[in-house]
Amino acid sequence: MLVGGAGTAKTSIILMYSSKFDKESMLFKRVNFSSATTPYNYQETIENELEKKQGKTYQPPRGKRMTVFIDDASMPFINDWNDQITLEIARQLIELKGMYFLDKDNRGNFRNIENLQFIGAMNHPGGGRNDIPNRMKRHFFSLNMPAPSTRSIENIYGRILDVLFNPKKYGDEGIRSTKGLLVESTIALWDQVKRRLLPTPAKFHYVFNMRELSRVFQGICTVVQKPEYRVLHDCTKLKEKMPPALFLAALWRHECTRVFEDKLISEPDKKVFHDLMDRTTKDKFRDLSPEDETLLTELQFCDFMREDKFDDYGDLVEPAPFVYEAVPDRDFVRAIVNKKLD
Repeated sequence: MLVGGAGTAKTSIILMYSSKFDKESMLFKRVNFSSATTPYNYQETIENELEKKQGKTYQPPRGKRMTVFIDDASMPFINDWNDQITLEIARQLIELKGMYFLDKDNRGNFRNIENLQFIGAMNHPGGGRNDIPNRMKRHFFSLNMPAPSTRSIENIYGRILDVLFNPKKYGDEGIRSTKGLLVESTIALWDQVKRRLLPTPAKFHYVFNMRELSRVFQGICTVVQKPEYRVLHDCTKLKEKMPPALFLAALWRHECTRVFEDKLISEPDKKVFHDLMDRTTKDKFRDLSPEDETLLTELQFCDFMREDKFDDYGDLVEPAPFVYEAVPDRDFVRAIVNKKLD
């Protein structure tokens, strides 16, 4: 059982591990638990993977073994008696190596199930997140999954940006020198946000983990990885051209707003975030411009501003490419959206 916070790669590790199975002898079944998963759902999912061997004994097809991956094992609903009934049937299958028939003819008879083994993943309990019963826990060897260190995160995203800011693609030294600032500033802002904006019962979704980091870099990479559209060099669609390095800083601010601020549900929280982002921008990007007004430029981006190309007969020649680029102003986008609606 891998136990760790969201975004600590629990599922990814298990999927990578299972990808090395010998497919001639091992099957893999992933079962995602949620608060709506019932015992019947679980039993039906397992039974669909089995075939009859003899009598009341069942096993995976062709005599293979099967690894069952129970993802988000702590998610099932806790009833009025503090039981997670979905976990009880999962425990029954592990402990007794079988389940009871549900069909009318055999109801109440025990079905033996062979050649199954189990892996699980769950969040750390506490802070509004469920634990799992000790009756279930005792069947697993638990491994804690810590979040990666700051240095590891810098290495991960630094390598990605090294590839994207390739000198062959971007000869401008100013653009390439910005990649280190993007990594440093994103990690610094992420660290401050998760320490200041903590989850509460009313704001239980204020969880900022590795996924938020990846979404910020995903937006940046969407612009950087397509140099053929010259979005960075020409700052396409903008009324006033910007130096590419400052344009990247504005892109970074937009992505952080899109990822972090969109989770926030009150104006005071949004002000806290903006203050943190403005301070980080001034600290990290000060070498790009001494003027605060230039550094704190607010841009918005979308990927639907290009138009389809038609020939003289009205036939579509080339569909519009999805180019993630800066929006000149709200009115420009509003006109495009209304046109698409029409």
